Amino acid sequence: MVERRTRGLRGLVRGSGRGGEHGEVAPERSMDPRGREGEVSERYSVVDNAVYVDGCRVASPPSLSEAVAALRARPGSMAWIGLYRPPESEMLHIAEEFRLHELAVEDAIVAHQRPKADRYGETLFLVLRAARYLDSPEKVEFGELHVFVGADFVLTVRHSEAPDLAKVRRRMEDDPDLLRQGPQAVLYAILDAVVDGYAPVVAGLQKDIDEIEVQVFGGDPAAPRRIYALSREVIEFQRATRPLLAMLEGLIAGSTKYGADGELQRYLRDVADHAITVVERVDNFRQMLQDILIVNSTLVSQAQNEEIRNVTQASYQQSEEVKKISSWAAILFAPTLVGTIYGMNFTHMPELGWVFGYPFAVALMGAVCLTLYLVFKRRDWL
Repeated sequence: MVERRTRGLRGLVRGSGRGGEHGEVAPERSMDPRGREGEVSERYSVVDNAVYVDGCRVASPPSLSEAVAALRARPGSMAWIGLYRPPESEMLHIAEEFRLHELAVEDAIVAHQRPKADRYGETLFLVLRAARYLDSPEKVEFGELHVFVGADFVLTVRHSEAPDLAKVRRRMEDDPDLLRQGPQAVLYAILDAVVDGYAPVVAGLQKDIDEIEVQVFGGDPAAPRRIYALSREVIEFQRATRPLLAMLEGLIAGSTKYGADGELQRYLRDVADHAITVVERVDNFRQMLQDILIVNSTLVSQAQNEEIRNVTQASYQQSEEVKKISSWAAILFAPTLVGTIYGMNFTHMPELGWVFGYPFAVALMGAVCLTLYLVFKRRDWL
């Protein structure tokens, strides 16, 4: 059985290299943002490596092989190994030593997994999405943590800076009574640290939403872009937190079966309560952002309508002025037309020799002007 698993893992690692027989990159490997096999940074290594007996650290082996040997040499002991972006070769070695399932190892190598909990025989495999709020850029940074929990070991594989498992380890080592309960207690501490790490993120998002509300009602044109960016962070936060509820329910339900202490079960319920609070807050954030976006759209529409109304009113006023100018221009044009006709000084114009020619021309001008004035006045052009 071990040999068959080893062959499968070696095939996995080979498949995640530069390609198979036809030189094609495996789909799992193509998702990996790291370099190709052999391009491993020096920082991809063991962060901490310890063996505990009765809640106390008894050994800090410098290598994984020595950690496994120390674990096997001390019945009732527990190994807690912390890795940061380990290369495939290191994961292969660990998988062989602790008999990890090849599918779980594949997930740990590739990363970019959704939060989940899978059990492979006696080993529990969890994928957790940690988060932390960065004040300066005002954004949420998400991390990924893989946890293997066996009967006598805990293996953590981090693919980001968060969460800070060194604090978790110090907390557990300062509480030997809790650490004495074994891998289940370590798993609880890790879950508690991940969920507690969501609190500053929730506070940061709340602050951002408050600032966006001020921007929206202040008419800031950059508000919609910020709403969209924050909505994407909230959706990503939902994807990180919502699966935790089902995971914690499953762990609580199966804790008795796998020998978890009653007090530890209560601790897990407390973590579940905190997770529920976070999920509810995040759901509210998403609804608030949708409402803010609607309000912003309404305010923008109102501003546009007000602008259109002002433009329309200005156009109306301009049209009224044009009417007045056109009316007076038409009225003044009438005498000009009559005077132009009689000022052409043609020889054969009977009116020029008529005694009443001048009074007639003046009367004609006045009559035309009065008629035009009355017509325009009746139509409210004047």
